[in-house]
Amino acid sequence: MTCCSEKCPNCNYDPNNVFAKILRNEIPCKRVHETEKSLAFHDVNPRADVHVLIIPKGPYVNIYHFTRDASSQEQSDFWRCVRETTDKLELLNPGFKILVNTGPGGGQEVPHFHTHLLANK
Repeated sequence: MTCCSEKCPNCNYDPNNVFAKILRNEIPCKRVHETEKSLAFHDVNPRADVHVLIIPKGPYVNIYHFTRDASSQEQSDFWRCVRETTDKLELLNPGFKILVNTGPGGGQEVPHFHTHLLANK
């Protein structure tokens, strides 16, 4: 899937990125939560006591691509997955951080939209 926007020239989705392989069960992950359209799993290189990645199952390169092209059902499911994951991990107290890197200049390493859910317990 390509983004085809002049504002987002790097939205060519690579179906062989590591998250696409995780979604196809070609690479294992430690799942935390899963919904119809989203998946939450532990980061293999955690930067906090809790470091979970949450990804949509659709082929979106970054948050711009996701918010522009994903259906309202995909977007709603994704943010519900974020909330349900924080509930499951009991992160509301003491608190948590959500980080989204976008593009190479923004520190995005995997070209599949994802959030980092970080917390120290």
